[in-house]
Amino acid sequence: MPTLRELLTTAVQKNASDVHLKADRCPYFRIHRHFQPVEECVWSARDIEEATESILPDFLRQAFSAHHEADFSHLEQGVGRFRVNAFRSDLSLNLALRHVPDIIPTIESLHLPPSLKALAYEPRGIVLACGTTGSGKSTSLASIIGEMNRTQQRRIITIEDPIEFMYKDDQCLISQREVGIDTDSFHTALRHVLRQDPDVIMIGEMRDAESFMATLGAARTGHLIFSSLHSGTASQAIPRILDLFPSNEREAVRLALAENIKCVFCQRLIPAIRGGSQPAVEILINTPTVRNLIHSNQLEKLPAAIETGRDNGMQSFNQAIYQLIRNAEITEADGMRYAGNTESLKMNLKGIFLDESNRILA
Repeated sequence: MPTLRELLTTAVQKNASDVHLKADRCPYFRIHRHFQPVEECVWSARDIEEATESILPDFLRQAFSAHHEADFSHLEQGVGRFRVNAFRSDLSLNLALRHVPDIIPTIESLHLPPSLKALAYEPRGIVLACGTTGSGKSTSLASIIGEMNRTQQRRIITIEDPIEFMYKDDQCLISQREVGIDTDSFHTALRHVLRQDPDVIMIGEMRDAESFMATLGAARTGHLIFSSLHSGTASQAIPRILDLFPSNEREAVRLALAENIKCVFCQRLIPAIRGGSQPAVEILINTPTVRNLIHSNQLEKLPAAIETGRDNGMQSFNQAIYQLIRNAEITEADGMRYAGNTESLKMNLKGIFLDESNRILA
């Protein structure tokens, strides 16, 4: 049976994004969103326990024993970095390891829309990357930070749990802080971050109301904030944030969002015809129209604002997928699976475009 190091080496060689270990089953690689079994070996519960013991950080051992799950990063020398989640299921230990590439990808290499590149040059505001787990949010944020690092002189502080991409100072001075190692919690780090002279703050994930209030405070004082959020679409991100707060606080938060949100983008990875994945990205930019809709609590009109905002760099999922199909990057069948509105996309592909969004906004 291969050791954990040998298994991870093979995973990297096969360009697997994830490795899954479950007791009394063979390991599985996720390659371009498809599972591939490593059929020549079966890992027992004891094998997984020993592998976890060898990589679990000391500071997490007590918490893991009490709560039975842990997130951490693992550097396998000569192989690569991995984001690891250890958890118990059916009384046995499971491991999920995601490979984090050593090289920061560029916006161009990820085939992201040009309007996302402009976010690296914004002076202030909040930028949120949304999508499901595995949709590439962290990678896209890393590419924007990488663009900034190559082209500008800024002080960047990241607060992550755990640290994923490792940045090397180029034009920017970057400090990366990992929760549990460099700081006790997101809340503690955010309380002190403004005294560390940041221009840009990257928060690994927006998790609760307290974190978001600290983020709003930093944005109000002229900082540029990047973070991620679990949301199905860009327009759903605003209600998703408001749901973090009690009802009597939501109006004040909504008004603060109207003034401080810079951009929300949400992405889905679609199988590409030439292999790999192609991102379809929905983009919401805080134009005067969008700001007025958030300010006046007309959040149901945000999808229409996205569809009519192409001149400002916005696009809906349907518009992104339509272009990918026309460019022969993805198949029509895969496009339909990931579309926001399949009937509308079918009409678009036949050359029929309804001006419904303008009517809704009016």
